[in-house]
Amino acid sequence: MVQVFLYGTLRHEGLLDIVLGHVPHARLRPATLQDYSVSRAQGHSFPLIEARRGAEAFGSLLTDVSPEERARLDHYELGFGYHLHEVNIGGEAALVYLPEPGLWQADGPWSLDDWSANDWPHVRHSASEIMSYLGQAEASDLAWRFAMIGARAQSRNLAQSAPAPAELRAGLSAADVEVARRDVSHFGYFRTDTYGLRHKRFDGTISGVLAREVFLSADAALVLPYDAARDCVMLIEQFRMGPFARGDARPWVLEPIAGRIDAGESPEAAAARECQEEAGLSLRSLLPIAQCYASPGEVSTYFHMFLGLADLPEGSSGIGGLEGEQEDIKSHIVSFERAMELVETGEINVGPLIQMLQWLALNKAGIDAQS
Repeated sequence: MVQVFLYGTLRHEGLLDIVLGHVPHARLRPATLQDYSVSRAQGHSFPLIEARRGAEAFGSLLTDVSPEERARLDHYELGFGYHLHEVNIGGEAALVYLPEPGLWQADGPWSLDDWSANDWPHVRHSASEIMSYLGQAEASDLAWRFAMIGARAQSRNLAQSAPAPAELRAGLSAADVEVARRDVSHFGYFRTDTYGLRHKRFDGTISGVLAREVFLSADAALVLPYDAARDCVMLIEQFRMGPFARGDARPWVLEPIAGRIDAGESPEAAAARECQEEAGLSLRSLLPIAQCYASPGEVSTYFHMFLGLADLPEGSSGIGGLEGEQEDIKSHIVSFERAMELVETGEINVGPLIQMLQWLALNKAGIDAQS
């Protein structure tokens, strides 16, 4: 009889249901693993289990594990630095997934209640995506994609927790869309899905089957840094694949500071982090500009745009970006008037930056008066 000791997040019934495809209540019982402790992994929200004499790890023992259940657990765990080890629980042999030694460091207690409240809303989406690849991708192939899987999960979480108003729009919703099929057309760092679907039309009839591809990215936080005292803004310049693939002779473009919103991260936290990473810039405060889709006909990307009030002294521009993400970013500090001239000449040709500068033009008097 195969038994597996489940600790940490797999004690959450919702997650266990996604991973196993069901919750085997009759084969689950509370258990304690002696001489092991469960702590928070440093810099993360998930738990870390490690050997520690005299400690106790509380969890659940799943008995009579079927080959299918074992395969599903392996798919969820083994690709992320975990390995199966045999342990003794109350005189019975059991298996437990333990991380590679030194992979993470313990950082205080871990709480399932806190994780359930703060992380489950997005983990339910990332876990569902991971399990959707069972039999299609090796678990080891998922680890390097996990950051984007998590970011897509957070995008779904944000989309469902804060839908846009619908006062002018017709009273149609996602419930009025029937998905006949959904295939993963491409699965790399990004993902492309092909849908076959029907939806309710404005006259009440149902459309024919539409075959559509959509590029799945993640929500992004965008910041236009602004120094009201000096009446200047910070723009960044970097190489971009979109203009290059289009055939643009100058694929280095001027943009706002921007980056994806990671799993469990708020748009505001992502905005502040990206300012540090791309320009070494600390913000005094953030003012919301707008939230919008970049190109709703073909991509899932959703922008959370902010004006970042900051000090932008002479000499604070330079080269930045994270080397680990192969970023090569040059920052420019220009007067607001000069930035608007660049919009007029077409040198600024990135839509969100144009939108953010025009928003600042409309609201500048009030912002300057309060700064």
